[in-house]
Amino acid sequence: MSNVIEHLNWRYATKSFDATKKLDDDKLHRILEAIRLAPTSSGLQPFEVFVVKNPELRAKIREVAWNQSQVTDASHLLVFAAWDNITPARIDAAFDYTNEVRGFVNEGWEAYRKQLHGIIAARTEQANFDAAARQAYIGLGVALVAAAAEGVDSTPMEGFDPAAVDQILSLKERNLRSVVILPLGYRKQDSDWLVNLKKVRRPRDKFITELA
Repeated sequence: MSNVIEHLNWRYATKSFDATKKLDDDKLHRILEAIRLAPTSSGLQPFEVFVVKNPELRAKIREVAWNQSQVTDASHLLVFAAWDNITPARIDAAFDYTNEVRGFVNEGWEAYRKQLHGIIAARTEQANFDAAARQAYIGLGVALVAAAAEGVDSTPMEGFDPAAVDQILSLKERNLRSVVILPLGYRKQDSDWLVNLKKVRRPRDKFITELA
């Protein structure tokens, strides 16, 4: 556990990436696998991750992301895209797949399926998207920790036009909406103003309250 804290103290929101340094496939695979294994509500995994390698696509995304250099200079760019709606069909696909993998049907699990159908039916499409987007952020958090453990720099970014990114990546056709993007790579020490600054977080006693 002490290593996890060391890794988290080491990481920061990298402002300048070294475009000449590339992330090896093994490290990328482990980060992506960590995201895939992240917990999600009801095990639905209501988001997908796009690894944008195409330089032209990344250049277009940079244009709608406040021209932030991390988008194009990082080794890899991940886009987290949530379901545009949590539908009965999507719930059934997830539950049916679980039954297939486990090799049996559980009565309680099937009762919960019906309950979940009722929950999503009572919400608006936007509320269901918002719920899916929150799950994507769980995946993002796991990605940040996994990247730090691999010695890989990362920068979680909301500073972009989601509708424009959706169009660039044709996400609407997949019934997805972009939520957050994550450049991965290696810091450029001599041009990143944040690299040597002390990490600042609220004191523990101002952040954590223990209720005995």
